[in-house]
Amino acid sequence: MNKHLLIIDALNLIRRIYAVDSNQSNQEELAIKNAINRVERAVSKLLKQTIPSHAIAVFDGENSWRYQFYPDYKLNRKPMPEVLQTNLTHFAKQLTNLGVISYFPQEDEADDVIATLADKAAKQHINSTIVSTDKGFLPLLNQHIQVYDYFTAQYVNDKTIFDKFSVNKNQLTEFWALAGDPTNDIPGVKGIGKKTAQTLLAQYPSVTHALASTELNEKIRLKIESELNQYVISKTLATLRVDLPLGFSLKDLRLKRA
Repeated sequence: MNKHLLIIDALNLIRRIYAVDSNQSNQEELAIKNAINRVERAVSKLLKQTIPSHAIAVFDGENSWRYQFYPDYKLNRKPMPEVLQTNLTHFAKQLTNLGVISYFPQEDEADDVIATLADKAAKQHINSTIVSTDKGFLPLLNQHIQVYDYFTAQYVNDKTIFDKFSVNKNQLTEFWALAGDPTNDIPGVKGIGKKTAQTLLAQYPSVTHALASTELNEKIRLKIESELNQYVISKTLATLRVDLPLGFSLKDLRLKRA
């Protein structure tokens, strides 16, 4: 049997499903119950669809390195509803019943854990499917790593990335470093918006190449050079780590089928 790793961005899936159920019900207890059942059905569907040999659902740890590196990271992000936070173990239990390991890191963000898992698997020529709507995973796409949006029932590809961002997947972190990412409170370079960033990256593969060019518009050069520290901070925040020590191996994630 070929190895295939299913990696579920647990809170991404749970929070989106819970948001729908909480809008449909004024009773928190009922909304949680419905969300748990819907998440279980969603994961069952994913297991049947992807037929993985290994699977894991990754939750978020607290106070990851990004918050220490840049205190305003996700400063304006709406906090998780307390009722949802206190019931995460119930979601995890349902996933365990399906044979899927739930992983709660102490400090690391799920994004970095997922990126590390997918990268390690890819280096062993093992295919991974990341289930998430988080755009941060898109730079990871390669012949061994794919990203699936459960809610649109679509796999993301190079074309859909370019159609949405007007840059290729290898330039996404450069794009966010320049234009910023309001959803994560990543600042970007002051005075460089999306259009300018897209135009620059259409001409140059990276900011480094742009600054080395004698043909770069001097106004843009001045903006970048005067805000170079913000560019570096933003690119660091937007870049997923693939080197986390996880404390477990792929064999520990073998799907425990009933």
